[in-house]
Parts: sequence; structure tokens; C-alpha cells
Amino acid sequence: MKIAYLGAGAWGFCLANLLAANGHKVKLWTKFQKEADALAGGQKHPRLHCVAHENITVTTDLKGAIEDADLIVESVTSQGFRFVLNDLLAIGNIKVPFVITSKGIEQDTGKLLSEVAVEVLGEGVKELIGCLSGPSIAQEVMEKLPTSVVCSSYNKEVRPVIQEAFNNTFFRVYPNNDMIGISFGGAMKNIIAIACGIASGLGFGENTKAALMTRGLHEMRKLSKSKGCLPETINGLSGMGDLCVTCASKFSRNNIFGELLAEGYSAEDAKEKIGMVVEGAYTCVSALQLSKKTGVSVPITQAVYSIIYEGLDPKKAVKELLTRPVKDEHR
Repeated sequence: MKIAYLGAGAWGFCLANLLAANGHKVKLWTKFQKEADALAGGQKHPRLHCVAHENITVTTDLKGAIEDADLIVESVTSQGFRFVLNDLLAIGNIKVPFVITSKGIEQDTGKLLSEVAVEVLGEGVKELIGCLSGPSIAQEVMEKLPTSVVCSSYNKEVRPVIQEAFNNTFFRVYPNNDMIGISFGGAMKNIIAIACGIASGLGFGENTKAALMTRGLHEMRKLSKSKGCLPETINGLSGMGDLCVTCASKFSRNNIFGELLAEGYSAEDAKEKIGMVVEGAYTCVSALQLSKKTGVSVPITQAVYSIIYEGLDPKKAVKELLTRPVKDEHR
């Protein structure tokens, strides 16, 4: 296929290379001319330390990137997602499947990125929108280590298209009909990963991280009900699976961000040191807004928010979590 890939960050570059290695012709779009020139000139990606596959053409021309494409895939930031969609809409109506791989909840609206796509691109394009999510660290995918993810779409006929494009001997794509659930799980796990990073930075052990992950999954399931997600989806690859890898991996920027906060870095200094977007810091605001709107208690999310945006000392945040009244495990 001819594939337009929007976004040349670590994840975008990784999946663009995977698609190119699968035999597809990929036009990789970035809005940064310097980045485009470097990658097109054979320089290694600064985060993944490898060059673009020979089947990849790098461009800053969005119209040229999507022209004649059989499939459009995006990996932009959740904060910039709506802006890119508006740019696409200005070019013309999308007529081919559009796959979302970014993970986040939009601030103020509480919309998942799949919902934002429908709002901006229109109901007429809804049947073409799909998503790909799951436990997938870019570095490991580039090393061709076995990885399993999940895909969904509003129209079931789009799922086989996504599978055909991405599936290979080390990257396995499972279909799922819960589009909203997949989008939600992938967004929320970043917040819990920040919490686990904070715990590691404070010197706590595996017991603590296991508790945070388990109780974090509980928060995800509770809040997901307000969006109509299926609980089994949150217990699957895009929920529990993605949660596990993001909380444990040394490559997880959300995890690293939490460690830096525990070490005394301000949120802005930690982001600058990482040098990449920390999606959990953005989604944390959205999730807390959603929890207040729905009346669902999310204490871990609240603690992470207070540390990032209200200057709460991480040690005090942990103490407050541990002194909360003990309720039945599944309430």
C-alpha cells in the first residue's frame, strides 16, 4: 500500500519503519523542516538511533503526503492532534482509512482522540477511523522483539486493513470491536506510569509499584465506565498490557518523568531533560476533569496532578494515599 504517516517522533518513526519493512511505500510527514532534512539525508533518528527504511520518503508537505495514499496513520501528540486534523480537513475530505496511534484524552472536552477525530472530520468519515494501541515500546519494536497490540475501528471492515498493514512475524495485531475502550486504556495508563516512576524515585520497592499498578487499573476501569468502555478491554492489551509495560520499562518517558519529579525536578525541568512529550502530564488534567464531572474517585490520578501542577511534595502525596480510608477492594 501507499501509506501517509503523520508524525516522526519515536513512535511514529518506529511504526513508519515497520510499515516500510512490511513492503509498503511510506511518506513520513513532519512539520519540522530540520527534522525532515536530517532523516531524508540519512541521519539517524535522535531517539531510536537508526536511519529511515529505504521505502520511506520524508516530507513537510502534508498535502503531498496524503495524496494518493491508501491509508493514513498518525502519531502526533494528543495536544496537537486537533490542530493536525484541522489541517487535514482544510486540504479536503479523507477518503481512506485513518488510523490513530496517539494516546490521550483531550483537555476541557474530555473527548478521546477517536471522538475528536469524528467531531473534526465529520460523521461521514467516522466509518474510516480506526486505532492501534497496546504494550509497545518503540525501542523494542525497532529491535524486532515479539510484540502484541490491538486494533479497532468504528466500521469492522477497517480492522482487517489495519491488520494487513501492520502484522508481521514479530508484531501481532489483535482485532477488538471496543473502539472507545482501546482509546481510553492507552490514554490512562500514562498517568499510572508517572505514579510508578515517582515511587521508584523515592526508593520504594516492587510491592509499592505492584499496588500502584493494580489500584491504578481499578481507577482506569471505574472511570472507563463513564465513557461506555467494556471492562474486558481495560483488562486486555490496551489497558492492563500497556499499563504493565509503561510502568516497568526503562524506556518509558512517563516512568522517567515520575522518577525525575521524585528526585526534586520541577515538571518543566523534567520535561526538558527528557526532551520528548510526556503524554501522562497532559492526560492527567483531562482525566481529573472527567472524574469530577462524573463523580468517580481517582486518588492516584489526583495525587499525580497535585505533584505536577500544585507543587505537592511526592513524599506527602504518598502519605496521603496510604492514609486514605480502606474500602472494599473492588469499590
